[in-house]
Amino acid sequence: MPNDIAVLLPQQRGSAPSGQTAAPREHRFDIDLMRLICSATIMLGHVGAQFIHSTGNDPANGSGSYWAGHVAEAINPFAVPLYFAIAGWAVLVGAPPRDSARMWQRIVRNTVPLFAWTAVYLVWAWLRDRNERPMTELAADSLFGSVQPAYHLWFMYTYIPIIALLAFAMLIKAGKRPWGLGAALLGIAVLPSVMTTVTEVTGRELPSVAWGFTTYSLVYAVGGALLLALPADTLRWRWPLYVLLPLTMAGALWYNTQIHYVMPNAHLFVAAMSICVLLLISRVRVPEKWRPSVRKLANAALGAYMVHVLFVEEIVPRFVSPDLGGAVAGLLLVGLLITVMALSFATSLLWGRLNLRRLLG
Repeated sequence: MPNDIAVLLPQQRGSAPSGQTAAPREHRFDIDLMRLICSATIMLGHVGAQFIHSTGNDPANGSGSYWAGHVAEAINPFAVPLYFAIAGWAVLVGAPPRDSARMWQRIVRNTVPLFAWTAVYLVWAWLRDRNERPMTELAADSLFGSVQPAYHLWFMYTYIPIIALLAFAMLIKAGKRPWGLGAALLGIAVLPSVMTTVTEVTGRELPSVAWGFTTYSLVYAVGGALLLALPADTLRWRWPLYVLLPLTMAGALWYNTQIHYVMPNAHLFVAAMSICVLLLISRVRVPEKWRPSVRKLANAALGAYMVHVLFVEEIVPRFVSPDLGGAVAGLLLVGLLITVMALSFATSLLWGRLNLRRLLG
């Protein structure tokens, strides 16, 4: 997921006294760890979805695969909200933008991989003869929202406007005048109505617009900033969360299997689960010997997220069957998850060594 999050905690706010240098910022390894857990959990959900799809989301077609997939899906709903939370913390607390130029650098650092990977997925699907529509149409539509087969990139169309809006507010608070950023946000705000008007006037159907954000995503971002900024001594009462977290996952399993699949990100169960996971990980001390590896893998998390669907769709369906027994389905799911994670992070680390991070995330 987004890799521009500077996980830094200001040790001292404001300017340093004259003649003194500002206190150094402490790296938040707990947030690095949180990013890794979220990345792995998203992959778990996408692998689990393949098991569910093999049964047509009907336990009568294979209860082992059905329940293995749904258990995986019940564990992962917190991942996207926590990414919004980390984004909000980074902009509002951890590393507020000093000026518009810095913010535009962050936006470009996320937008370039978004469209680069959209192109990769469209070409890949074309080579595999999987595109249901002409690739040129899909490419045009991707300027306004995520498309198949790059369905997982929907997150970026929400993430980028959120960090832009929060940065816009922070810059105004700091006395800046970010006119360009404001114009871009205004453009995002009016784009859906412009597209609708053009459709009504010309009669030509235009793509739907996904740029923007919903109430829940903004609340997760701002609320997450609040919770992640809490000092460690306020998080000593975590033990009730170990009881509540499994209950929220059981609730997610019930909702997905009995009410509707997939449960929305704005659901109460998702919110409660996200708060539990965030508070359980926040301010956790990462052992010194793990820190270099955790930081290195966290820097590769966006790239791993971008590429993992290629491995999910190329590898997982070859092994998944609706006829699997429960134990076999569970073990196979874990094995496939490890395979997808290993390949995704190894690939991301590789292009990092090739200095392709700015292009591929």
